[in-house]
This record gives sequence, C-alpha cells and structure tokens, in this order.
Amino acid sequence: MSSTDEARAAATLAARASYGRLVAILAAPTRDIPAAEDALADAFERALRSWPQVGVPDNPEGWLLTVARNRVRDALRSAAHRTAAPLTDAATVPADLLEVDVDAIGDKRLELLFACAHPRVDPPVRTPLMLQVVLGFDAREIARAFAVPTATMAQRLVRAKRRIKGAGVPFAVPTRADMPERLPPVLEAIYGAYAIDFLGGSPLPDEARFLALTTAVLLGDEPEAWGLAALLTLAQARASARTGDDYVPLSEQDVATWDRALVAEGESLLRRAAAFGRPGRFQLEAAIQSVHCDRARTGTTDWAALRRLYAALVALTPTLGARTALAVAIGRVDGARAGLAALDAIDDPGIGRFQPAWAARAELSGDPAALAKAISLTTDPRVRRWLESRGLSDDR
Repeated sequence: MSSTDEARAAATLAARASYGRLVAILAAPTRDIPAAEDALADAFERALRSWPQVGVPDNPEGWLLTVARNRVRDALRSAAHRTAAPLTDAATVPADLLEVDVDAIGDKRLELLFACAHPRVDPPVRTPLMLQVVLGFDAREIARAFAVPTATMAQRLVRAKRRIKGAGVPFAVPTRADMPERLPPVLEAIYGAYAIDFLGGSPLPDEARFLALTTAVLLGDEPEAWGLAALLTLAQARASARTGDDYVPLSEQDVATWDRALVAEGESLLRRAAAFGRPGRFQLEAAIQSVHCDRARTGTTDWAALRRLYAALVALTPTLGARTALAVAIGRVDGARAGLAALDAIDDPGIGRFQPAWAARAELSGDPAALAKAISLTTDPRVRRWLESRGLSDDR
C-alpha cells in the first residue's frame, strides 16, 4: 500500500469512527455546528496532504482535533469574528479549545444528540440532524433513508444548525421533566444510524450500539433506552454472518458464526428493560431479535412467537416495516395465502416503493414480477445478487 493509500485509509477510518465525537467536542463550547464541521473538514483536508509525506500519526483522532481546534480558535480571534460577534463574546475564546487533551475529554456526542432534539429544533429534522452531525452521515444518505430529495434535506439541515446556534440551545442532557419529549428522537437517531449501515461492515453499527448503551446507563431508568441497547446488541451479535462478500439472509445464517457473548449480553439488557414493566417499541423489537437468536439454542425459529410480537409491535407502532414483517410471520404460521392477504391489507401509500414489501410478496407468492420489482428497488449489490439468484422456488 502506498503512503497516499495508507493516509487515505487512515483518514477514512477516523471519519467513520470519530467524526461525531470530534464535532461534538468542537461545537460544545460555542454551539456553532457549521463552524465545527468546517474546521474538521479543513483538518481532514490537511491530513490528506500531510500524512502521505510525514506518515500517519499514532493518534489520528488527536491530530485531527488539534488542527480543527486551532482553526476554530483562529476564527474566534479573527477581526471578522470580533466585529460580527456581540461585544460580550467578541474577545472570548472558550478555554476548552485552548488546551485540548483528546484522551481526557469525555464523549460529548450524547449531549449533542439531545441538543439536536431540543424543542426549538423542528421535530421533522431532529433525527436527520443527529444522523449527520453526531453520527457522520451525509445529506444524500439521510435523504434516501427519509425518501426526500437531497437538496431539500440539505436545506433543512442547514436551517436546523443555524437554529441551534441562534437560539443558544445548550449542549446538555435534559432534566427528567423534559425527557419524554426529548428522548424518542434521540433513540430514533441512534437506531437509524445502525439501520442505515446495517450491511455496510463499517465501525458505525458498533458506534451506534455504544451510544445506545451510554444513553441507557446515563439515564438509568428509561426502559426504552435499555430496550434499544438490547436490540442493537442482539442484532450486532450476528454481524459476522452478514458483512461478508455475499448476502446471507437471517434464516440461512450459520448460528456458529454468531457472537454468543453478545447474545447473552443482549438478553441481559432486555431483561433489565422488561423489569420496569413499561413495554415499548424498542423492547418489542429486541424481543423479536431474541426469538431469532434463540435458534442457536433450539435449532428452529419460533414463528408463532414472532407473529405475536409483530402483532404487538403493529398495535403500538404501525410502521410499514412492522406491518410487512407481520405479514411474513402470518405467512409462515398460517400459510402463504394468509400472509398475502395481510400484505394486501396494508394501505400505506409508500408500499409501492418499499423494497421489503415486494421481497415479501415474492417470497409468499413466487411471483416473478414481484421479485423483479424487489430487485429493481434494491440498492445493496449483495442483496441484489442474492435476489437475482433466487428465481422461483418449487415449494411455494
């Protein structure tokens, strides 16, 4: 590997693993997220110029933070900033940015997540904002996940960042009274980060799981936070079976490749969530993952249990994904005709563009047109290859 390739690989890894943490550290003192992002972008640009000549530093994250910190410091001390800022702020450079020891700074991403979920930030943009500034997704990826044009999403994100700075939104975990309003979008964003890169093989799913665990531990008695931690832990236990060159569906994965320690940890987290006696969406989804993981012990999948859990999930949160999964479970328990009837009963206008629904229809009916539609809507090349290899089964 050439020095340029090595530098690019190190920068890519740092961006994936540390982008959100660095933005959070840089933005926390000033609440100026765009300035933090600009400074970090400049640091990455300098890294790609410098590292091929001098070598990748032992601590790339610390190097990037130092360069970005200096960029923010210089901007705050500049004449342009002094003349534009209020008199009370014009000469102030936050002490946090003057002497930064990256290893001594705690992970501030959780505070930034809650800042993005502040009531002064428009609710529809809270989760997308967290996905970008805390978890490192770009506007194109987020727009695709939320089924809106990239330019529209980019504009929303820019406005939200300006709102955080202009309204003086604090970077802090909210009080208990504010938690019911602020926690759900935070959990949604963490889950969204995991789901968007579910098949990507990057460090991001592990980062999302870490944030979920951090949130649960920090809040202590929020069952849905523990439920999300259980969900992501149980899902991540099967990571090695889905991140190879070929896509392997859950029902065909070799259970010997699953991480049994993570399965046990996930089960423990789920029991902790259930002990509060306040079931919620993420607890139900974790229970669904638990049923799938139990195949490692029993050798079979309990589809009747999955049907009950999906029915409860649909009653609580009738998303398109949950209703499609329930149709599949009904098909497994009551036969393909019943599953197709449940699929036909979904009246969500987005179902025509929802790849899992077409994949489910192809599985239940053996209809080549449904399979072709599912393939056309598939963005992951591994999943596309697997679908293309399926054809029509003889046991429909």
